[in-house]
Amino acid sequence: MKISRIAVAVVAAGLFTGAHATPADADTTSSVDQFLTTLDDLGITNINPADAVGLGQSLCPLVAQRSQNTADIAAKVSDSIGKPLGIGTMFTGAAVSFLCPKAVDNIAGSLAAGRLPFPLFGRG
Repeated sequence: MKISRIAVAVVAAGLFTGAHATPADADTTSSVDQFLTTLDDLGITNINPADAVGLGQSLCPLVAQRSQNTADIAAKVSDSIGKPLGIGTMFTGAAVSFLCPKAVDNIAGSLAAGRLPFPLFGRG
């Protein structure tokens, strides 16, 4: 599956926004509620909330692995939820922003150090 540069840019913007919008010590219940509300606000519906949270939480270790291509993660999410890549990209950004505080810390640290926090197009 070919991933467009626009899709990667959307993921990067979502992760960058999440790095500044989510506190590292976020309350788990509050974060889950915010994640589910965000999915509703984005129009990502017809997904069982428990399944959405499980999938979202499963992304945290993938994002934490610097060798993992973020666009590939979004594509896998799209396949998992049976939605187009754009929806998968939004889901991925929301999940990382609200459910992955350690990944957000890593992203913020990388940005502060002037590095990309994740590889784009297979390059770190």
